[in-house]
Amino acid sequence: MADTKLRVAVVSDRAGYPLKAAVVEYLNGRTDIEVLDLGQDSPDEAKPYDGQAPKVARAVQDGSADRGVAICGTGQGMAIVANKFKGVYAVVADSVFAGDRGRIINNSNVLTMGGWITAPVLGTKIVESWLALGFTQTMEDRAEWLSSAFSRIQALEEENFS
Repeated sequence: MADTKLRVAVVSDRAGYPLKAAVVEYLNGRTDIEVLDLGQDSPDEAKPYDGQAPKVARAVQDGSADRGVAICGTGQGMAIVANKFKGVYAVVADSVFAGDRGRIINNSNVLTMGGWITAPVLGTKIVESWLALGFTQTMEDRAEWLSSAFSRIQALEEENFS
């Protein structure tokens, strides 16, 4: 069986550009990752978060990316916008623990971070850990409950994203 690379879409606005550049450099150094760099190509561009987050959300939604990383000043705006897309589960993380829990407990497929909050060295560690984890991993004793909760969230999504 051929090895398949995990496809990770990455995007930022101007405030998130330095952190995005570090994350892309880190991901490009991994042989198991295919990076889809969807923009903010320089710190001088003025691309707003509400125009950037949909790029990652759509890539995850349509299957061209397995996961996404979106970075703005706080990570909050990117998360709000990304969560407007059906099938996208974005969480804000400013620590490795928060990123881990967002993946393990909430089955997030988009990670958002804040370039004003998170230093590049920490941001790459958050991404590394978040990508390494699976839904319910390390919480097998709660896996059934977590899966049930996620199913209820998907039902709410069906109801509200018609």
